[in-house]
Parts: sequence; structure tokens; C-alpha cells
Amino acid sequence: MSAAAAIESAAFLGEMQALALVALHEWDLAVVELAPIKVRENAVFRVDMADGRRAVLRVHRSGYHSDAELDSEFVWMRALEAGGIPVPRVIRSRRSRDFEVIALPVAGTRQIDVFEWIDGRQLGSVESGVSGEGAVIAEQYRLIGTVAARMHNQAEGWQRPAAFRRHAWDAAGLVGEQPFWGRFWELAALTPGQKSLLLRARTKIAGDLAAFGTKPDRYGLIHADLVPENLLVDGPRVKVIDFDDAGFGWHLFELATSLYFITGDGIYPTARDALINGYRSQRQLSDGALEWLPLFLAVRGTTYLGWVHTRQGSVTAREMTPFLVERACTVADEYLAKATSEEL
Repeated sequence: MSAAAAIESAAFLGEMQALALVALHEWDLAVVELAPIKVRENAVFRVDMADGRRAVLRVHRSGYHSDAELDSEFVWMRALEAGGIPVPRVIRSRRSRDFEVIALPVAGTRQIDVFEWIDGRQLGSVESGVSGEGAVIAEQYRLIGTVAARMHNQAEGWQRPAAFRRHAWDAAGLVGEQPFWGRFWELAALTPGQKSLLLRARTKIAGDLAAFGTKPDRYGLIHADLVPENLLVDGPRVKVIDFDDAGFGWHLFELATSLYFITGDGIYPTARDALINGYRSQRQLSDGALEWLPLFLAVRGTTYLGWVHTRQGSVTAREMTPFLVERACTVADEYLAKATSEEL
């Protein structure tokens, strides 16, 4: 991290920590220490209590979800837990609420929630990648595929409450005029050639998504962020955390998200095969459907460009942009090349 990014992060951390400390008065917790775990747009803190227990406090990014959408996040998590899928349990506030809305003059207004601490080690992180080789990598991604399929099975068979509300990673949300994470093709860092490539990919993606369709066997509620840092490994089990991006989308978009940041690594073939095998152990995924995976890798790449496009004033976005542009253009080029070869 550069010095400028460190200063920016320190200022943001101070604001989020102030909100967290005020919010904790809404919970019956004997807090002795508050320590940051991950501070990006959301700020996640470890809460140490006098009796030796721990909890996790999350300060949400401003304006990302309505209160109804956040309520629905908890509704789905409880349904997943009832279905035997390990997820964090919420600790309700003194007023028996899943979250509280806290406002401070400098930090603004934020939704804040608290979860029980769950043991386990992160599978990896975006910054440091995934550790291990061969059989270790295969086992990790097999577990990811297994839990992804179980989540998709639960969602397909679950009767959602009438008030359930979440965003959609559908065609409009991915490559429409106003994508959910931003108009990626307008990113200032793109060269004319890169922009042309991404616009061609955007057109092709829109047609392919329409052709693939949204039948329940391929589209439904997904986590949408099953990256290594959101999976805690505890023995033979994988516990899923951070449902902030969960919404309606394609199951292959879920799998593409898990693989995206290792597409250029030597471990990719091993991880991909293991992920698919794990998924197929719980849910059907035909070879024909799997042929569409390059489409979803390409569209996943565009979302990250939209993310940095809408945050171009931040030091963090500026530092991440070169890598994200290179990776997205590589994946988009491979996607278009594959489509061209199939047409010949």
C-alpha cells in the first residue's frame, strides 16, 4: 500500500471505528476491545468481550442496500442455516433488531450489525492469493464447489417471503445501460483498444446471456462473492461469510467469481476441475452448460472495472485499476476468441 493509500485508509478507519463504538451501545455486550479485521467500503471489526467471547461487527457501506434488502439478507442466511449450511449467526440488538442505523456528523449514516464469531481460517485473499499446491488446492476448491451447489439447491427449493428484496446480477445489472457496479466501458484508464474490446465483449455478453436464459436450473439466489477470503475452512467444513453482494444471478456467475482471480495462475486448471467436481457431487451441471463458463468469467471481469470506475477518486481504486484492467481484457479476449473459433 502506498503512503497516500495508507493515509486515506487510516482516516476511513477512524470514521468507521467511531461509528462502531457508538453502535455498540445498542447491544448488550461487555466489550473490552474493538480491532479491525477488514476495512474497505464495509468495515469489519473483531469485538473482544470481558467473558472471553468474540463477535464480529460490520459497518455497511453507505447506500448499498435498503433496510428491506438488508432484512432479506438475514432471512436467507437463517434459511441456509436451517438447511444445514454453516453461516454466521446474527446477534440482535437490545431492541431485538438484526441491525441498527447509526449516524455521526463526519462518518454519515450507516447500517451496523453484529455476528457471533466463527472459527476457521481464510482460504486465501484477493491480495495474497490462495496457498497450497496440488491436492491441497483441489480439496479446497472441491469444498467450495460443494457448498455453492448446496446453497443453490436450498435457494431453488425455498419459498421466499413476499417481502424478500435483493438486487439482481441479471443482464441489466451486468451489461445494461446502468450496470449494478458501474459503466465499466467508461473507465478512464482504458486505452482505445481496450475500450473497443470491452464494448465488443459487452454486446456479445448481452446476446449470450439472453440465449442462456434464466430457468431455475441455472439462475436464482447466489452468494455472488465466493472468493477465498469469504470462506473459512474448519477441518472438513467450509463456512460461508459476507453475504453483502448476495442477490439473484446465474449459478455459473457464482462459480466464475470463485475462479476469477486465479485464471492467470498455474493452479487454475486444478482448481477449476475440483470446483466443478465438488459442485456436481451435489447438483447437476452438464458439459453443455459448462461450455458457457468463459462467458461468465468475462462478465465477472467487467464488474470489477465498473467498481473502480465509480471510485476513481480513491487511492485504492487507482492502485487496483491496472491489474483489474489487464485481467478483464485478457479474459474478455479469450471469451471472444473462443466464440469466434466456434463460429468457424
